[in-house]
Amino acid sequence: MADKPVLTPGPDHPITVERTPGRVVVSAGGRVLADTRDALTLREADYPPVQYIPREDVDMGRLERTEHATYCPFKGDASYYSLAEGGEKGVNAIWTYETPYPAVAEIEGHLAFYPDRVAIEEHPAG
Repeated sequence: MADKPVLTPGPDHPITVERTPGRVVVSAGGRVLADTRDALTLREADYPPVQYIPREDVDMGRLERTEHATYCPFKGDASYYSLAEGGEKGVNAIWTYETPYPAVAEIEGHLAFYPDRVAIEEHPAG
């Protein structure tokens, strides 16, 4: 099997990770799934920003690990979780980079959620 390519962010494909100011609340099925003041915002090239939530601020009991996996040459291998009560919409709705590449090391121990499958609310600091 060929080695996976590893790319470094740069001017042609910038990636930044910054602390999200304020509070981020993720809910599904009318119930809060995550609530944190310690989220990180990852901005990658022209993609929409993604909120990464610390694992300790997520109700992990509502998630089921799946066999699904993807690869990003800038971030590494992503593992997925499904939202137990989410039905088809909840399948592989959450991802995490358990051993991210050094350029995005800050997202280790964090989960991200597809915004078309859960509600993500950002509440500004203040």
